[in-house]
Amino acid sequence: MNKYIYNPSARIDFNGEIVLTQNEVLEAIRLTNDAIRKLHEQTSTEQINIFEILGMRNLSGVVGEYFGRCIVSAANGKLHSNLHQDGYPDLILINTPEKKAYFQTLYTEKNGKKYPNSKSKFSPFLYGGLEVKATCGCVPPATESRAKPIIGEQRIENIKSFDWKAHHRATNHLLALLWDFIDEIPTVVACFYRSDLTVQDWGKIVQPKPEGGKTTSVSVMPPRGVKRMCEGWVAVLDNPIYTRHLSNRKWIGFDVRTINS
Repeated sequence: MNKYIYNPSARIDFNGEIVLTQNEVLEAIRLTNDAIRKLHEQTSTEQINIFEILGMRNLSGVVGEYFGRCIVSAANGKLHSNLHQDGYPDLILINTPEKKAYFQTLYTEKNGKKYPNSKSKFSPFLYGGLEVKATCGCVPPATESRAKPIIGEQRIENIKSFDWKAHHRATNHLLALLWDFIDEIPTVVACFYRSDLTVQDWGKIVQPKPEGGKTTSVSVMPPRGVKRMCEGWVAVLDNPIYTRHLSNRKWIGFDVRTINS
């Protein structure tokens, strides 16, 4: 089982109220890693490499979705997945009787499934919550002397930058992941959180091309925002390869192993 170094100063809070405990975050990371490993085991028996089928563009979304659902499971009823696929935030806060009662007025339940009555009440949700995003970082393009890591190959030594993307610059209360391939399986290697992001922590919105395109509007977090997220580190895989790489001053800025020494 992977071990993680947890930041004793980390606070997963919303408006000053603690939303998740240390144990709940670590349990969600464990559940995520276990679920992805089981997915690999189940599909590989049919000689299917599910990660190659998904491709790198989709894998971060899958890791983020797994983590979001595992957070809900570990949070003991305090959070619920947003019922609308385009809702905001990803995980809505229902940690009081008042919030749960309000939430229950927003959907119709049939055969055990919840159907949202409208998008407007879920974007944004009245009481807020947590946004969840994941990235595996950016590596340089291939050259004649150096190949680009392929799906299943560890990336950390080649990562020069990483960021997260959002549809608007108001995104806040962000629980963000960095993941990598370990033994060819996507694995959470670091978790970060900020409850005080501003529009300056997000890049200019990039709109789809006027002539038509399949992409939606997107804002890429610039280095300033990434540095602030890294300063809000929550947990890092207890492995010198990752703690050393993340100690770069543009990220966490020190080796997190030193807090236990």
